[in-house]
Amino acid sequence: MIRYTLTRSALLLLGLLVASVLIFLTLRVLPGDIAQLIAGTNSTPEQIEAIRERLGLNQPLPAQYLDWIGGVFRGDLGSSLLTGSSVTSELAQKAQVTVPLGIMALTIAILFSIPLGVISAMRRRRGGGTALSVGAQALAAVPVVWAGMMLVVVFAVWLGWLPAQGFPRAGWNDPAAAFRSLLLPALTIGIVEGAMLMRFVRSATMQAVGQDYVRTAAAKGLTRNAALIRHGLPNVGLSVITVLGLQVAGIIVGAVVIEQLFSLPGIGRMLVADVSARDLPKVQGELLVLTGFVLVVGFVVDLVHRVIDPRQREAS
Repeated sequence: MIRYTLTRSALLLLGLLVASVLIFLTLRVLPGDIAQLIAGTNSTPEQIEAIRERLGLNQPLPAQYLDWIGGVFRGDLGSSLLTGSSVTSELAQKAQVTVPLGIMALTIAILFSIPLGVISAMRRRRGGGTALSVGAQALAAVPVVWAGMMLVVVFAVWLGWLPAQGFPRAGWNDPAAAFRSLLLPALTIGIVEGAMLMRFVRSATMQAVGQDYVRTAAAKGLTRNAALIRHGLPNVGLSVITVLGLQVAGIIVGAVVIEQLFSLPGIGRMLVADVSARDLPKVQGELLVLTGFVLVVGFVVDLVHRVIDPRQREAS
């Protein structure tokens, strides 16, 4: 297990390095001159060149990359070209919105998708199971923006239960207000992602029903449902853990859109604004953190599989 963990850690580090190179090079091929943008339209060529030299933009690309990645290893993601603020500190501040939003959305997706997916599979030949399956298919096809607008109309406009937009100035110093402001966005992401997860849980549960070990348990006196719950669902859980890891990426993408829709001051909204402003150091840091988070989730999923599935340990 220790050897496997060290190997996976090395692959994780290699993946982060490759991602950092791709992010750095991709942003450098975007059209436009950052120094010109900072200097303004009435600036002289000498002023533009002075800004380029001050920011290190006149250095070769390998030197710029090594300077940036060296700072990353020291915990310094750089400074904003436009405001001079620390990228690390701004990310930490915006994460206070994005991280709770993602956790809430994932929790909502898990709470309704797993039990409803199992019920839909166990009652697949009945009307209730068919209705749940059709509902999951429909919800999975709904665009997250449209789902968010419909929830705003129902819960914010018609019922007035939840705020339609914004985040309290006091932040998490007012936990009740902060929670209420994130509930609708989290519901939007959680319902759409949960519908896709529910379809997978249903399919995995139906496959488990037909396995020999479930039929053998039923032949020994257990009911079909009891055999499935005791022997089938643990194996379904292994597959669900893998899909949950993939769902994290979907939640991150959904957060970028939803933070715009609900005017939440999170990482996704900051990323869109910084791309528009061509603030490359901030965009680099934001993309690297988001990419690293997805890679770390995959790393954790692999380790969890290794711990709870004895077949993988025996195969090694």
